[in-house]
Amino acid sequence: MDELENSQPSDFVSLIDVWYKDRVLYSKVIWGIPNSDGANGWFYNCPFRIDLFHHSAENNENNNGEVFLSTISDLPLVPSMEQERKDGKLWRELNDGIKLSWIIVNRKMKRAVNLTSWHPLGGQRHWPTDSDFVLRFGSVLPAKEVLPCQVAECILLMKFRMTSMGNEEAGEPLMLALTELSMQIEDMGGVHLNGRCSLLLLKEALSCHRSRNYDEVLESCNLYLKAQSELKEEKIRSECRFDTLCIVSGITIFAAICTMCYRKFENV
Repeated sequence: MDELENSQPSDFVSLIDVWYKDRVLYSKVIWGIPNSDGANGWFYNCPFRIDLFHHSAENNENNNGEVFLSTISDLPLVPSMEQERKDGKLWRELNDGIKLSWIIVNRKMKRAVNLTSWHPLGGQRHWPTDSDFVLRFGSVLPAKEVLPCQVAECILLMKFRMTSMGNEEAGEPLMLALTELSMQIEDMGGVHLNGRCSLLLLKEALSCHRSRNYDEVLESCNLYLKAQSELKEEKIRSECRFDTLCIVSGITIFAAICTMCYRKFENV
């Protein structure tokens, strides 16, 4: 609680930039953490999440929470969605060209850290609709004094929606809208951390070394995912052993009851 009192949501500032190759597509500054008013409010006990467009009244009033990226003029045209599913040209171009910077600044500590992997770590195309493309960025955060597993994952999701496939004959470019850009933090078990733990993790991340080398960041994320997978497998094995123990115990108890009943009727 003492550490938490020294790290309030209002101390943090988010500096966010989205690039396509060498061009800045979108920039945003968020003062504080949205919807975190009240020291004893729901924020500290509810899942932590910063949704860039959900809290922005300006974006919501103008374009229903979407930021149209008409400056991308050299993306490949999409003749049809079936063709895009087959060759994935647009998907590859987004993975290779889109970069994200999400810098967290603590004004009280006078420190800053970039929580992204700069380039996408993965994603999912045509989800949840055929026109949506989700890119996943992130980083591994230290959590030595916060979580038993001592590490956590900062997950940054960016979703594009294709609003126009473009027309080469008419000279119309492909149109994309940035519909989601969010941050959340999960532990190694995939549990979405609350605001209290997330603030402590953000504060601890400000004091750690963050490599600017994408290969090193990618390697750390892969090691984290490997350890996470091993943890899940061990959990499944433990559950299987417990289920087996319960079944064996049940059969043993049933056999014991049957034996007692048989002996009782035999004596009668």
